[in-house]
Formats: sequence, structure tokens, C-alpha cells
Amino acid sequence: MNIRRAPMTSSARQSGFTLIELMVTVVVIGILVAIAVPSYQDSVRKGRRGQAKADLVEAAQAMERYYTANNQYSGKALKDIWGSDRSPRDGKQFYTVAFKGTPTAREFTIEAKPLTTTDQATDKCGTMSINQLGQKTAEASTGCWDN
Repeated sequence: MNIRRAPMTSSARQSGFTLIELMVTVVVIGILVAIAVPSYQDSVRKGRRGQAKADLVEAAQAMERYYTANNQYSGKALKDIWGSDRSPRDGKQFYTVAFKGTPTAREFTIEAKPLTTTDQATDKCGTMSINQLGQKTAEASTGCWDN
């Protein structure tokens, strides 16, 4: 006795994804990752840069308070401001905040340099600074203190 089965339709045979469909999905995910990861890293660097700017302004304000009380900038150290040689922020340090040179009686400049051992070293702004006049500068030409 010979039993004959009905031929299978194409929808009954297909039970998964084809190799082409899988490869298209992998390519689309790859493109999305290639766009998203650099954008995310830039946002993280921008946030860390914001903290460095806040530290610079805080240190400059402390220097102005010192000047008000002593009629000079010299004699004040960042260690006096924060109680240590670095910002009081918890966590990993991404910038070194220090005086550029030695403060004189009438002038100071404070710099925030990105540490070369972190990915902040590739930040577009590089070293940022502020002086006794409130002039804010950065290695990049524009946009570093704006946002």
C-alpha cells in the first residue's frame, strides 16, 4: 500500500528567517551602532566638560572672595578652596584644575586640563581656563563655554 502525501506549500515549509533577512538585520543594527556610539561618547565628554567649567568658575569665585578680604590674589591655593589639590567631586577625575603659573597680587589664571589617561583627552575643547577678569578661553576656537 502506497500512501501519498499532499505537497507542502511554501508557507508550511518556511519556519524561520532566511540568511538574507538575517544579514539585512545585522547591517541595519551595525549602521545604528555606528551612529549612536560616537554621539553617546560626545555627550558624555560634554557632561564632563561641564563639570570642569563649574570647577573653574567655583575656583575663580573663591579667588575673588579671597581678594575681597586680602586685597590680593597671591597667597591663595586651590588646596585652600577644596581642601585638596583637586575638585571635591566624587568619582573618577577627568580634568586637572590648577593655576597657570603663580597668582600675582592682581592677576590669576586657572586651567582645567583633560587627563591624557582618559577619553576626555580627545575632547574638542582641550584645556579651558578662566582669569581674574572672568575671561573664559579654550583651545578650541568657539563653542566650549557656550554650552
